[in-house]
Amino acid sequence: MPACQDVALKQFSIYRCLKMFPASPPKWLRPASEYVPLAIFFAAFYTGGKDLITATAAFMIAVLILTGALLIWRQRPPTMFIVTTAIVLIFGALTLWFDDERFIKMKPTIVQGLFAIGLITGLLLKKPLLKSLLGSAWSLEDRGWQILSSRYAVFFIFMAALNEIVWRNVSTELWLNFKIFGILILTFLFTACQIPLFSRYKAGEEKNN
Repeated sequence: MPACQDVALKQFSIYRCLKMFPASPPKWLRPASEYVPLAIFFAAFYTGGKDLITATAAFMIAVLILTGALLIWRQRPPTMFIVTTAIVLIFGALTLWFDDERFIKMKPTIVQGLFAIGLITGLLLKKPLLKSLLGSAWSLEDRGWQILSSRYAVFFIFMAALNEIVWRNVSTELWLNFKIFGILILTFLFTACQIPLFSRYKAGEEKNN
């Protein structure tokens, strides 16, 4: 009986703590989970004497805090966030354990490569992965999802190869700027180039022949 009472008391205490938070999460939480860790990574690198190991530790702490915030507000993290977070923690831990920055530099290659494999697998199974991930935001015909998935698969393969070329041939500082700004800009430009596809294969619209 005392053991049961102790468990019940702990559960009650956790429940009381969770009740202290608002039922609905703040609007900034989702965007923060994507961009704040990168901003901290960038700031820690320059304020820590351009030490990538220190920046990696700060990056991992930020990711863990934001993941905890998502769980506190009972938010189901996006699949891509879960995959990215797992890879960040694995390669970040390897970086810190071996004191070798090559692990964190390879992280974008692994992430982009896994996304490409996932998209290609979905196409082979005739179940476009992007449709399940982004179907609530973008409304496209099945043919549109197939084309978009194939294009993004090629893009992710290109980005994985590009990251390998960059980190192996330039300084750590240049690689960091490429990772934070270069990848973001290239992804934005590539997505913007898909606007004609969105217009052509938008679901529910009649096409004029």
